[in-house]
This record gives sequence, C-alpha cells and structure tokens, in this order.
Amino acid sequence: QVQLVESGGGLVQAGDSLRLSCAASGGTFSFYTMGWFRQAPGKEREFLAAAAWNGETTYYADFVKGRFTISRDNAKNTVYLQMNNMEPEDTAVYYCAARQGWLARTTNDYGYWGQGTQVTVSS
Repeated sequence: QVQLVESGGGLVQAGDSLRLSCAASGGTFSFYTMGWFRQAPGKEREFLAAAAWNGETTYYADFVKGRFTISRDNAKNTVYLQMNNMEPEDTAVYYCAARQGWLARTTNDYGYWGQGTQVTVSS
C-alpha cells in the first residue's frame, strides 16, 4: 500500500503562487495515477487535477485550467501541484490521492489519501 504525505501549504496573498508536494512511500509510485483534490469548510471535496503514471497525460477540472499545473517526478516518488494567481476562493485543505488505474476525477475512484495541507489565501 502507498502512503502519501502532502507539504507546501501555508498562507499566501491573492495573486501569489504556491507549489504543493506530495511524497509517496510504500508502493511502486509509477504504478499509480495521482490526483489532487481540495475541500473548503462546509463544502464537499472537489477534484482539481490528475496525472497518469508517466506524467505525460494530465486531466484538470475546468475551473483550474490555466492556473494550476500537476506534475510528477517518479524518480523522487513525488507529485506536485503548482498554483498560480491564487484567489481567496482557493482557500481549502488540499489532498493528494492515488489510484491503480487510469485518470479519474471522483473521490470514490481513489483508494489512498494523504492527510492534507492547509492553504489560505488572503485578499
């Protein structure tokens, strides 16, 4: 089984950029599709982006296209989420997730989750 640990969250101002990292251990990282989700207070967890095993095929929620970029480094067992031009509405706990299978966008499709990292964007 794979274990996931997110890092890189924090407090930023509107317009700033932030890169989240998610380090995986306990499994063969390249076997997994990796995804990023977020959950704001009082809201459901929502899909942001996913990257296939080789990182060349990616999939984004429409509302993050052009602002967020997912990438992965299989040599480092790490997936990243680069977030640019951040907005107060991006304030949430951000989670990475893993699944054995192709790209997917629902929480039920992912069997492994990190503990989350808080991102707060001030206006």
